[in-house]
Amino acid sequence: MTHPTELTLAELRDALKAKDVSSGEATDAYLTRIEAAGELNAFITVTADKARAMAKASDNKLAKGEGGDLEGVPLGIKDLFCTEGVLTTAGSHILDGFKPEYESTVTTNLWNDGAVMLGKLNMDEFAMGSSNETSFYGPVINPWRRTDNDAPLAPGGSSGGSSTSVAARLCAGATATDTGGSIRQPASLTGTVGVKPTYGRVSRWGVVAFASSLDQAGPITRDVRDAAIMLRSMAGHDPKDSTCINRPVPDYEAALGQSIKGLRVGVPKEYRLDGMPEEIETLWAQGIEWMKDAGCEIVDISLPLTKYALPVYYIVAPAEASSNLARYDGVKYGHRTKDYFDILSMYENTRAEGFGDEVKRRVLIGTYVLSAGYYDAYYLRAQKVRKKIFDEFTDAFEKCDLMLTPSAPSAAFGLGEKFEDPISMYLNDIFTVTANLAGLPGASVPAGLDKQGLPLGLQLLAKPFDEETMFKGMHALEQAADFNAKPDEWWG
Repeated sequence: MTHPTELTLAELRDALKAKDVSSGEATDAYLTRIEAAGELNAFITVTADKARAMAKASDNKLAKGEGGDLEGVPLGIKDLFCTEGVLTTAGSHILDGFKPEYESTVTTNLWNDGAVMLGKLNMDEFAMGSSNETSFYGPVINPWRRTDNDAPLAPGGSSGGSSTSVAARLCAGATATDTGGSIRQPASLTGTVGVKPTYGRVSRWGVVAFASSLDQAGPITRDVRDAAIMLRSMAGHDPKDSTCINRPVPDYEAALGQSIKGLRVGVPKEYRLDGMPEEIETLWAQGIEWMKDAGCEIVDISLPLTKYALPVYYIVAPAEASSNLARYDGVKYGHRTKDYFDILSMYENTRAEGFGDEVKRRVLIGTYVLSAGYYDAYYLRAQKVRKKIFDEFTDAFEKCDLMLTPSAPSAAFGLGEKFEDPISMYLNDIFTVTANLAGLPGASVPAGLDKQGLPLGLQLLAKPFDEETMFKGMHALEQAADFNAKPDEWWG
């Protein structure tokens, strides 16, 4: 039989139910791979004992013919999700030693369906970053390398630990979060599938907050079927999250393979950027042809407010971050400075020591745009433009059922290449932030390799809560692209 770590999540699920492999065997196989892949720095915390105990419980259920949809399947959990009794850091020094006394709704749903936790995955600090270089625990290394040199590459961010661990076969699937592209961009850079569901489809309760009106959890997996399985398990109404919508969760896996003949696929002209690599233009054109071949009607659409999306995002997101991160003051949990003489100096020194440079930058920007005299000029105006962006998408979706765009403006870039230039780094989100501002579902599917052998992704956007149609389109793209490349195992 195929080695357990080489099976997709769906294949492993079926093999476990058929008793061709045990959860204990699969879990041990993944733990062995994780131990050998220390160079990738994908995990902050490995929960080996907990994983084996959960696997044993799953094997007992499977032996009786019982168990949930993910019974015995080993997963990695982004370190933004609170896990009861397990260190949860959000990639930050300021959460040193924080072990929540509760479980996030997403992980609760996964454990209820029988999943096994291998550990907590590295990430950009408080999910602020596009390269996984802002983590207090050091950068995650992309398992892919260019064909012409061995320089370490970024795995994208902020869910870089999730994308790397899936691409390097360190888990069967991983949870991730997306505030401005943090699921889809790392998926694109690592040859994996990343799905950001509609805002409100998945509960945010127990997920460390960055920007509450933009954050949304979703899966990163090896293929589209695995993403459909994981999202169905993660999603669902949660009364503990007032923004979580009370509507049924469809069986996304059942939508796969259904014909997309007659679907209208919009191609927004504003996504053709000056200086965009020719390979991405070519791949996009190829994606359009694939959708035509599947029977779709291609529709040219216009989203003129796209040029304002990044400026709006980098006002709204830091504003919400400055408010959300005010709670980290060294009083109740996490890091507290030893260098203080009164309560004000304790707050100041704790936050100065605990937060990294990128988090400080965004907190300062956010505090500025919310301050008296600037609130109307920046924050209020940005929110008005955000509403207009949503309205523009609503109008565009009158003409189409899906939109097809590139996922990211480049393939994986070298560590340090963009780190000192925040504007260049922020431009990595150029194709993805609009979906967060409008609350739309979006997904990245690996579709090809560039000249240096690095993966490139295509993005599909859908109407709110129409993930089923999106999954149909994703599956058709996946079938046409037939992407089966894997990174060479240079680590370990």
